[in-house]
Amino acid sequence: MTKPSLLVASALSLLLAGCLDNKPSAGFQTALPPPPVPAFSAPSNGSIFQVSAGYAPLHIGNRARAVGDPLTIMLVESVRTSKSASSSTAREGGFSLSPPATGPFSFLSPDALSASGQSAFDGQGNAAQTSSLSGTLSVTIAEVYPNGTALVRGQKLLELSQGQEWVQFSGLVRLTDIDGDNRITSNRVADARIVYSGRGAVQIAGREGWLSRFFNLLTPF
Repeated sequence: MTKPSLLVASALSLLLAGCLDNKPSAGFQTALPPPPVPAFSAPSNGSIFQVSAGYAPLHIGNRARAVGDPLTIMLVESVRTSKSASSSTAREGGFSLSPPATGPFSFLSPDALSASGQSAFDGQGNAAQTSSLSGTLSVTIAEVYPNGTALVRGQKLLELSQGQEWVQFSGLVRLTDIDGDNRITSNRVADARIVYSGRGAVQIAGREGWLSRFFNLLTPF
């Protein structure tokens, strides 16, 4: 296959791949709690109060703390970026030589051996972006670590009349940051990964056609 044909084939494959509906990313499935341990008769230590497997201290209450426990993520993401750059340069130079008044070069004009030049450049660029995401999403604890942190993940899939929309979330939370209603804001989650996307008629209508994208790849302008 010649190089131009290979280029066209690659461009068509990319365009056809872009025409396909996207799908929710894998790895956000709900974490289920471990299977129950068979009941056994714990040896009595002579105390009236016996600690059971589901015991929780009063200062913890019903807060999520074990694998499979659900909690609510309050999405309060807001990002605003701005960047500006400018540059300006200028350069100017010249030289001049006076020819001898006598001799073989006396015919030269005093202005014949002089030159000057100058150059200038002025450039400027600006970029700005603002994005925000708000709402709530329930996730579950997938792993609990000895330092008091936990890995949480979860997703919400909406089946709408014109397609699908989904929100996926994963990150590392500190168990002490979870409030009494089992809620935590997203800006207190480390290594947060948030995916908000969809597929259907609305997303297709908002995308550029595959033929336009094809010619935009080939045009040099």
